[in-house]
Amino acid sequence: MIHKDGYYWFLTYGLPDFQREEFEKTVNKKWKIKTVRVAGCVVTQELMDSVRSENKKTNLALQKRYGKNWKDLYDKDIQDYTMKQVDIMDVLITNKVFRKELAKHKIEIDDLNKDAEELGRPDFYKVNINKIYPENGIAFTVNVDLKNRTVNLIK
Repeated sequence: MIHKDGYYWFLTYGLPDFQREEFEKTVNKKWKIKTVRVAGCVVTQELMDSVRSENKKTNLALQKRYGKNWKDLYDKDIQDYTMKQVDIMDVLITNKVFRKELAKHKIEIDDLNKDAEELGRPDFYKVNINKIYPENGIAFTVNVDLKNRTVNLIK
């Protein structure tokens, strides 16, 4: 369904797929899609039927706007975004300045939590490196240029 906020809402329930949700956050902005969790793991048949009915309406609205193959295009965007994340990590982990900054903030490379945002072109990203413990928040920010394989510390 199209919500009054201008987004196409898909309703969901059950355990979230956190990794997919991370990728969807960015891709969903482009497609103007929101995923709205309406219940946890315990659901009734009535709720499942209601969610299915509402999601069918959303699917039809998206088909009308983007064409019958909108889901294939959307899934390709998810896959492309996933591959960009791999490319970003490849540039980051091989960069000495980045590794030094990680050490300064006592963040292990294996424990890296980041948010990447495209900046005007498909090979240039602003990447927030998040600090989870002992406090949540952004530890530092870098710009990553995939084309030139460079990393610039912002803060």
